[in-house]
Amino acid sequence: MEKQTSNDPLHGVTLKTVMEKLVAFYGFDTLGELIKIKCFTDNPSIKSSLTFLRKTDWARKKVEELYIKSLPKFD
Repeated sequence: MEKQTSNDPLHGVTLKTVMEKLVAFYGFDTLGELIKIKCFTDNPSIKSSLTFLRKTDWARKKVEELYIKSLPKFD
């Protein structure tokens, strides 16, 4: 039986991993410029960002879109 693979780049990736990679690559300053949300500009931390993103679908969608666009840069 063939193993099915997902074409979804977010498949199996936690929001915490997404945030850690984005922060490591861009830093909070650049993230705050790319995605205008307070949790990236006012006293930012991964923990506070995760709390906000888990409650706010539109913001999470923007973060996930940036992650997908940035994947080629991470390699």
